[in-house]
Amino acid sequence: MGTIKLQNIRTFSFHGCLMEEAKIGSDYRVDLEIKTDLRKSSLSDELKDTVDYVLLNRIVVEEMAIRSKLLEHVAHRIITRIFGEIPEVSRIVLAVSKLNPPIGGDVEAVTIEMEEYRS
Repeated sequence: MGTIKLQNIRTFSFHGCLMEEAKIGSDYRVDLEIKTDLRKSSLSDELKDTVDYVLLNRIVVEEMAIRSKLLEHVAHRIITRIFGEIPEVSRIVLAVSKLNPPIGGDVEAVTIEMEEYRS
């Protein structure tokens, strides 16, 4: 087995429960870690034998573009889509962070993290 990580994927999205968040948007950071078998690609040196991180990034960016009230909801969509489109992925750890959240304090980010295994 092996791990592929995409760290600090940045998007500008419109998630949140407040109507203002839907209108003005905010900066987000996504960190994605997947488990997959990297043995074949380590020997073949061929992209077709591994999980393409360009596809992983595209899934994250496309799902972050769809408005959700809760970070948990957008994270669930990302996880579901990765498992649905990439059968080689056996485990996902995903963190979605809202940077500078409007919570009335000096908070750099609010982060939710989800971990799921292929069933």
